[in-house]
Amino acid sequence: MGNCLDSSAKVDTAQSSHVTSASAVSKNSSRTSNSSAPSSLTIPSYSDRSGVSSLPTPRTEGEILSSPNLKAFSFNELKNATRNFRPDSLLGEGGFGYVFKGWIDENTFTAAKPGSGMVVAVKRLKPEGFQGHKEWLTEVNYLGQLHHPNLVKLIGYCLEGENRLLVYEFMPKGSLENHLFRRGPQPLSWSVRMKVAIGAARGLSFLHDAKSQVIYRDFKASNILLDAEFNAKLSDFGLAKAGPTGDRTHVSTQVMGTHGYAAPEYVATGRLTAKSDVYSFGVVLLELLSGRRAVDKTKVGAEQNLVDWAKPYLGDKRKLFRIMDTKLEGQYPQKAAYTAASLALQCLSNEAKVRPRMADVLATLEQLESPKSAARVSHSEQQKAHGHLRKSPMRPHRSPLNQIPSASPLPSHRQSPRVY
Repeated sequence: MGNCLDSSAKVDTAQSSHVTSASAVSKNSSRTSNSSAPSSLTIPSYSDRSGVSSLPTPRTEGEILSSPNLKAFSFNELKNATRNFRPDSLLGEGGFGYVFKGWIDENTFTAAKPGSGMVVAVKRLKPEGFQGHKEWLTEVNYLGQLHHPNLVKLIGYCLEGENRLLVYEFMPKGSLENHLFRRGPQPLSWSVRMKVAIGAARGLSFLHDAKSQVIYRDFKASNILLDAEFNAKLSDFGLAKAGPTGDRTHVSTQVMGTHGYAAPEYVATGRLTAKSDVYSFGVVLLELLSGRRAVDKTKVGAEQNLVDWAKPYLGDKRKLFRIMDTKLEGQYPQKAAYTAASLALQCLSNEAKVRPRMADVLATLEQLESPKSAARVSHSEQQKAHGHLRKSPMRPHRSPLNQIPSASPLPSHRQSPRVY
């Protein structure tokens, strides 16, 4: 889960080993204790069919854990589902603990034999890990009530003694981070990148336009998970916050998130709004265009920070090719790329009020996926039938091949530095 950053905006430059699970692995936190179990949390209740009630209502821990949408697993059930947490069931490890592949019966949710029933991802927190009980409970609260095709599904949890586990749907294509930043034989095509951007935008737009607004607060490539058809789902709601209500324009809170993705005004003041998420979306959209990480210490000078390096090129059609991912080999519609780059530039505005709403971001992206758009047509079809695709002035370049695990839902252990 997230760490905090004071008003002086100190940034931790150490790499985190935190890993995102098949469905939603939560952030590392250095300020919370997983043995402290608060009796109640001021967390909104979402009760109607659209996923929200009219106003946030404090919910006790008991109310959160008694959600009719979630199964309360026993520890033994999850031991059996994961074959006693055997090493060959391990999907990944991070500061929070471990993520294991498991199998449960589709109807009864009881443990099933490997290869039968429904595949799930089971996140088991280390007792001494960074993720605290409060953030674990926050995730149970939000994902136990919010339901949308572009939000990952939480199936259940286990709270037994010191054991805290979460059970999610398994996302076979893993995280967007894996596909963008791991060198592999099949880089994401332009059309798939736009599909992922649209799915993620739908998830954020749903949260922002809910009757009781939800601010996601840690939108990044490792928290965008992909199903077998590359449909994007937002995972990890441990840092989510209820949006401002009444006459309030923002929520004042400790700064939590990931370095490189957090909006500048939020880092500087701790004032959180939905426009903070919009900025983070702009960073991820820029990652999709460029194939570069938000922060990359292997680069030199200004290129270490993606936003600072790319911003001067985003509004210039003639220079845009300089920041486009070379793994695309120029195979992208130039007009759509410029539209996406211009949208990213708007989202990355230093002034929050100038940034578009996520609903408007979504509408712009959906236009790129219209039937007449090149985004809906395969690259070969575009070349043969429409000629929409042009080679960029940049010389094509193939990255060295390094096989991506085909079924692992986990991103690389190299994570962006945590903000605190």
